[in-house]
Amino acid sequence: MGEKIPLPEIKYTQLFINNEFVNSVSGKTFATSNPCNGKKIADVQEGDAADVDKAVIAARDAFAPGSAWRQLDASARGRLLYALANLIERDYKYLVALESLDCGKPYSLALLDVEHIIHVFRYFAGWCDKIKGDTIPCDGNFFCYTKQEPVGVCGQIIPWNFPLVLLAWKWSAALAAGCTLILKPAEDTPLSALYVAALTKEAGFPAGVINVIPGYGSTAGKAIASHPGIQKVAFTGSTAVGRKVMSEAANSNLKRVTLELGGKSPLIIFKDADLDVACQTSLDAIMAYQGQVCCAGSRTFVQEDIYDEFVKRAVKAVESRVIEDVMTTTCEHGPQINETQFKKVLSYIEAGKKEGAKLETGGARHGDQGYFIKPTIFSNVTDDMSIAKDEIFGPVQCIIKFKTLDEVVKRANDTSYGLSAGCLTNDLNTALTLANLLQGGSVWINCWDPATPQAPFGGFKQSGFGKELGEEAVKAYTQVKTVLIKLPGKP
Repeated sequence: MGEKIPLPEIKYTQLFINNEFVNSVSGKTFATSNPCNGKKIADVQEGDAADVDKAVIAARDAFAPGSAWRQLDASARGRLLYALANLIERDYKYLVALESLDCGKPYSLALLDVEHIIHVFRYFAGWCDKIKGDTIPCDGNFFCYTKQEPVGVCGQIIPWNFPLVLLAWKWSAALAAGCTLILKPAEDTPLSALYVAALTKEAGFPAGVINVIPGYGSTAGKAIASHPGIQKVAFTGSTAVGRKVMSEAANSNLKRVTLELGGKSPLIIFKDADLDVACQTSLDAIMAYQGQVCCAGSRTFVQEDIYDEFVKRAVKAVESRVIEDVMTTTCEHGPQINETQFKKVLSYIEAGKKEGAKLETGGARHGDQGYFIKPTIFSNVTDDMSIAKDEIFGPVQCIIKFKTLDEVVKRANDTSYGLSAGCLTNDLNTALTLANLLQGGSVWINCWDPATPQAPFGGFKQSGFGKELGEEAVKAYTQVKTVLIKLPGKP
């Protein structure tokens, strides 16, 4: 066992509205718990529709013409984002510990998350004074130009698997564009969002620009998606809930929507790939954070020439993973987030066995407390099995045999999802062919999910629409205004 990380002090458990921490209107609270043992970490104020109303008023006031936020130069917004990144860097050890505790995420992975969000905020800080329109040589005696203006008040709803990362992805682009926002973190993992909210006040963001409402999706989340005072909603989560968010947005005020939803992403391994590299890449793709990743490589297609040897090496590699309390520096595999997810994953493992897949390793609970599941590998998986079709969201690798490139492309694309895809090969023609043919918003060649702030991320098909990160994310929070001015003649 590695170094044991001390438990962090829980500093903020209230709602954050108009730069102040306040209790919910109802006075209700809910518990956030430690997935490693199921014990309560803290009671958190439970926001609902009444609290969302208060946050919308604050955000609308902050966005009003003449407000402190609207009067800032674009470069000054960038300096605020950079100041926030500096404060996160100052407090990174605390944030890593808090995220690891609340999410049940191995400490080493939580460390990578915090390093990543620092880069994200700094990247978008540089975008603030580079959002611009065009001049257009239109017909007639007119001077025509366009402006990229902020959408306005934005609602943002994030899941429990990457609280800090998805907060940063959504806040950074929205704030760079000049929007104000209301964030609902997942009820399982609200603590890190509240801490970063406190840092935004310290950084100097004006009151009302950033608001955080912990609560449940059926109350606070629904209120955000349906609120007529919100102009855009960005949601990351399941496809089923994404449909509800889209419906609420349409039925209220036709607010703009960005959805980053589920996936069943294929990782295709060709016979010319380095087997050891392929095994490690495929395990990282599905086992990172216990498989609780929307873009997990949950369908591992392996060419028949190397299939048996690949399975053998994959089993050996996964059985060496260190399973222990996530608050240790050597932990590689932690628990599922809660009992519901724990039972769901185990039910899919049972389904895989009943449907005829071969359980190579794992497939059972680890230990006697918390929600730990042993890393699991199935071989002899066929496309019609539920474990090959459904998003399990757990540490379950499905290794599927294929023969030819044309065959595997067809099978890889035969899904309602389209979040990501990838391949491992040393053949450039194969790589480029797959990059063109695979139906995924991101295609990774000889790697998996190398998250970088500059590269847009988002899905096709029922994995959603709209992009996070990169220039595309900024565009998602702006709207184009066209201005035509009548002139006495051509200039």
